[in-house]
Amino acid sequence: MTRARVQVRGRVQGVFFRAEARTRAESLGVAGWIRNLPDGSVEAVFEGQDERVESMVEWCQRGPPGAGVEAVDVEREEPMGETGFRVR
Repeated sequence: MTRARVQVRGRVQGVFFRAEARTRAESLGVAGWIRNLPDGSVEAVFEGQDERVESMVEWCQRGPPGAGVEAVDVEREEPMGETGFRVR
């Protein structure tokens, strides 16, 4: 199990980034959450099997159609036992 906190900057709000991330995370069995931040970026936590969390982090590099990802910062954290995936 692993946990990654990501912050995605660029054109990532108003392009269904959170909804698409939730759909993808649920299909992969990845737990966590995602939210918009006041500065226009998106923050998310992904927790689950290593390769599935990595798949989510890689997806954040491009995002959904319409997104313009400029940068993705990733911090590794200790897993906290997240269950389900929520849009905040």
